[in-house]
Amino acid sequence: MPETDPRRWKALVFIALAQLMVVLDATIVNIALPSAQQDLGISDGNRQWVITAYALAFGGLLLFGGRIADLWGRKRTFVVGLIGFAAASALGGAATGEAMMLGARALQGAFGALLAPAALSLLAVMFTDAKERAKAFGIYGAIAGGGGAVGLILGGFLTEYLNWRWTFFVNIPFAIIAAAGAYFVIREPAGGRNRSPLDIPGVVLSTLGLVTLVYGFTRAESEGWSDATTIGLFVGSAVLLAAFVLTESKVKSPLLPLRVLTERNRGGVYLSLGLAVIAMFGLFLFLTYYLQVVKGYSPVKTGFAFLPMIVGMITGSTQIGTRLMTRVPPRWLMGPGFLTAGAGMLLLTQLEIGTSYAGLILPAQLLLGLGMGTAFMPAMSLATHGVDPRDAGVASAMVNTSQQVGGAIGTALLNTIAASATTAYLTDNAAGATTPAAQKLLQLQGMVEGYAAAIWWAVGILVVSALIAVTFINTGKPGGGQVAGSGDGSGEDAGVEDAVRIPVIAH
Repeated sequence: MPETDPRRWKALVFIALAQLMVVLDATIVNIALPSAQQDLGISDGNRQWVITAYALAFGGLLLFGGRIADLWGRKRTFVVGLIGFAAASALGGAATGEAMMLGARALQGAFGALLAPAALSLLAVMFTDAKERAKAFGIYGAIAGGGGAVGLILGGFLTEYLNWRWTFFVNIPFAIIAAAGAYFVIREPAGGRNRSPLDIPGVVLSTLGLVTLVYGFTRAESEGWSDATTIGLFVGSAVLLAAFVLTESKVKSPLLPLRVLTERNRGGVYLSLGLAVIAMFGLFLFLTYYLQVVKGYSPVKTGFAFLPMIVGMITGSTQIGTRLMTRVPPRWLMGPGFLTAGAGMLLLTQLEIGTSYAGLILPAQLLLGLGMGTAFMPAMSLATHGVDPRDAGVASAMVNTSQQVGGAIGTALLNTIAASATTAYLTDNAAGATTPAAQKLLQLQGMVEGYAAAIWWAVGILVVSALIAVTFINTGKPGGGQVAGSGDGSGEDAGVEDAVRIPVIAH
């Protein structure tokens, strides 16, 4: 059993800081987008590419980034990812036009795909005691889940009181401190590298397949599901990903060993977490619009309005998840956690124009935060259940890949459902709105009807997540001593060995 690293808690500070930076970036840029669009002269048709360029590079390169971490060393990959992310953020903040901004966002995504799997796999191989591991993943899970909402607050402050460029520049001190700390403090355990030759066909097929899939969902949101190019992208991604699976089953040193996916506990985590992220996007997306457009909140006030969810997530992750993880099997944290979050979503289906924040939105957010925090924490730790240390990076990358794809699906699917419900409501009630004031009220009512319809779907998705977690995940509670991977992917009671990946609520 590897010797426990005496500096592991210091290392956690810098790993968590890097995690916070990546998760913040996912929402902070959304708040700044309208101002940046105006300053740089980006057209309405192209503004989505500020989000999409990042999502495509990040989602498409995650598996490759995880494999590089296994091959090159996690500490080195982590530091390079941080420095690259800082440089790309500086480029974005200094952007003078559309091309420079989009290039900076794509670079941020590419370096994020290096940084993210390395961060989680480092954390997982450094904490081998079950109780310490529960505490470390509790802290990490709270940051991962709550960071997106913190991004809304910070983005609002920076955009309102400074300038949209600071939503990029703010990453630079985070990255420098985390990189310096990692360089001096982190000591990667020996013997965990995978020095097999890089699977080039696997890299090409997985990157093209994931990029095509993410772009397909992004296009579906703007052009519709029946658009010929959208359908072509989905067909193309299915062919590419099928070819990837076939390749991985035949090559000697695959990019993603299929044993990482086929173990039922890991498979259950990837699937349930990916679905839960679809539902989470329902919350961030619709509640942000509801508060700003319907309620007239400022960006800063909107950010603060998400605080109850952050409090719930931190409590669920560090108090409930951490304390119970070594006492009950993970599925009895994940299943009830997703159902609790679903209860919070269920409250939000009652949204109306005049809904009280304290009476409905606040308790709904607390339930969502508590549920997601409780479920995320064991899910993060289980994502490399019984995995060989040499596969830690790609197992970590798979968690984020499932979330990245879930985020793309969530944005497209829930937006489409909301838009259809809004259109139907406006069509049915247009005759009664004869004055400008009545027409404005009808527009707002239509928006709220659309949000409520989409949130009903999010409730259903969370129920399915809970069922998958309870059905697929059958490992027992981790013991009180060391936790180790089995090396063959079959460790039913191994608890959790190696790496997991960030729950980025990234676009």
